[in-house]
Amino acid sequence: MNRVEAAARALVGVRFRLHGRGATHGLDCVGLVAAATGRAAPTGYGWRSGDEARVAALLDTVFARGADEPGAVLLLRAGPGQLHLAIRVSDGIVHADAGLRRVAWRPGAPPWPVLGYWKGEG
Repeated sequence: MNRVEAAARALVGVRFRLHGRGATHGLDCVGLVAAATGRAAPTGYGWRSGDEARVAALLDTVFARGADEPGAVLLLRAGPGQLHLAIRVSDGIVHADAGLRRVAWRPGAPPWPVLGYWKGEG
């Protein structure tokens, strides 16, 4: 298990908080990715805008493009006009689930279309 996957798994159960950037007070999907990868969270985004190209360009400033492998950062289309981030783990994904109000592990493939992959490490 790589460092990013281990860090993401360690955050499962942390409460959900919109714009949350720390495990103590809560995390959203951007905060989860920042905490798991140890990189600064991108700013200036609008997840409900559905502007995939803009969000992908922001991710490109922080991460290199990658593949579907443990530790990868996934950009997902969670609904019409709604983007979401998750961390790929060996048996599913870890993501900040607003409905469950916590960071959650979800087994298997993501239930939403994957728009891109970025390397969570190095």
